Amino acid sequence: MSTSVITLNKGRGAHLARAIEGLARGEAPDELVVVEMGGDTAPLPDPGFPVRRIHRDSAGLPLAAARNAGRRAAAGENLVFLDVDCIPSADLAAGLSASIAAHDGLICCAVSYLPAGAVRDGWQEADLAAAGRLHPVRSFPASGVVPAPQPGLFWSLAFAVRAATYDRLGGFDESFDGYGAEDTDLAFRAAEAGVPILFAGGPCAYHQHHPAYDPPLQHFADIVRNATRFRARHGFWPMDGWLDAFARLGLVAPRRGETLDVLRQPTPAEIAAARLPDDRPF
Repeated sequence: MSTSVITLNKGRGAHLARAIEGLARGEAPDELVVVEMGGDTAPLPDPGFPVRRIHRDSAGLPLAAARNAGRRAAAGENLVFLDVDCIPSADLAAGLSASIAAHDGLICCAVSYLPAGAVRDGWQEADLAAAGRLHPVRSFPASGVVPAPQPGLFWSLAFAVRAATYDRLGGFDESFDGYGAEDTDLAFRAAEAGVPILFAGGPCAYHQHHPAYDPPLQHFADIVRNATRFRARHGFWPMDGWLDAFARLGLVAPRRGETLDVLRQPTPAEIAAARLPDDRPF
């Protein structure tokens, strides 16, 4: 079965080049689809397999719409979605494609977070594996595929799905505009439709370091808007850790019912203070 890898880019040209380099080191997919959200036009490295570039210049981060655009452009029967800041292990494209051929679900692989400076010219996967830290909330098997403990643990950094299943689910809901909750919504809709969330052992994505914020105040408006959309559909609030952090800062009301009351916007100083030190991967 044919495999399309889909990634989104907005101002992350250096990360994209490393992701392409990683794909070229393993068993090649049938194609790579790059959805450009920010007008990047610099030439891409030639990985030795077809690369299709889709341009959707837009403000903000229309992640749901961009992923759907990538799927529409993809010709593969199996889809592997890979975030632009993730370097795939050599076996990621082939491994996830094999898993999705055997299991009809949303299949995630492990993601190892790299510190600043971990990726240099001539990098070796063994060095990335030694430097990275796995996310403590998600446990993946050494091999094979196991059910995720609950749909909320699905993540869109690196996952695979059959194209036919993606289409049956309707893809990502584009009413989630910007950052946050669009992937959790897809996971809960999939579970309701009988499509399981699965964790695959073996393949891994290495998350390249970039500035991160806890809580992500730079996405405050998107998170509030998308959390409200999710609550209206599913009956509970997603991203509750971030919403609790917003409440502690006095940005939103501490009690959430059917609505979330915004008290004020974060200040530039508060956003700057939320930036994580470079030695903290998450």
